[in-house]
Amino acid sequence: MNKVAFITGASRGIGRAAALAFAAAGFDIAISARTVDEGEQHPHALRDASGAPLPGSLNATAEAIRALGRKVLVVPMDLLDSDSALAACTVVLSGFGRIDVLINNAIYQGSDLNAGFMELQPETLERMFKGYILTPFLLTRAVTQVMAEQGGGVVINVTSGAGESDPPVAAGKGGWGYAYGAGKAAVSRLSGVVAVELGDAGVRAYTVNPGVVTTDALKATIGDKGLIALRAGSAPPEVPAAVMLWLATHEQAPRHQRRTIAAQPFALEQEIVPDWR
Repeated sequence: MNKVAFITGASRGIGRAAALAFAAAGFDIAISARTVDEGEQHPHALRDASGAPLPGSLNATAEAIRALGRKVLVVPMDLLDSDSALAACTVVLSGFGRIDVLINNAIYQGSDLNAGFMELQPETLERMFKGYILTPFLLTRAVTQVMAEQGGGVVINVTSGAGESDPPVAAGKGGWGYAYGAGKAAVSRLSGVVAVELGDAGVRAYTVNPGVVTTDALKATIGDKGLIALRAGSAPPEVPAAVMLWLATHEQAPRHQRRTIAAQPFALEQEIVPDWR
């Protein structure tokens, strides 16, 4: 039986790149996100400069996975709907019978996440709680229970520098807001707890900070000029994707638990990918 990777937020960006990396390595893949077909509109979603939905969809990612000769399950999921996450877990297990790798990559991306402290509304924090804490917790607990029963598995949680440090400038001037920082701080704490409590059952867990990655979501946030300015300190999504695959499969990976892995320098230190800079 082939190993199975379940990757959330796989309609575009890092999640799509991770799905293709694991598929190329021989995994069967389950992918989830809100956008099943190209051009769908969703509340609290990022849009490009023209106001259109960002490119990418689960079905487009699935087509690319099939082209690599792997099986794929398309499982719609919305982080703001916890029931949809638990249902997704059930669908993956019904389809594949096991989950060997869970990558919690999906995030709630509403622009209100980076509202200034005095402008931040309670409704935003409620969405942050559901999208960054409650739903990922419920999904991870359901999946790790299965992993423990089957003898092991790997969980990879994708964090951000916003969850690890203070913003360099105010939210309205290019820094991050409290809601986003608090959400990612919660993500940064999840893997360590899983590793400590479930390590004896064979479950490994990692926290990965991708750094600045040149995705359509980043372009929508900072624009073309911002991408050009960041180019020297950024990486394509294939870099963090390769790091995640290494963590899930390399014999030396277990010693990198219980810390936050900065994907870009880690990829170079471990010679996981050629220098892209």
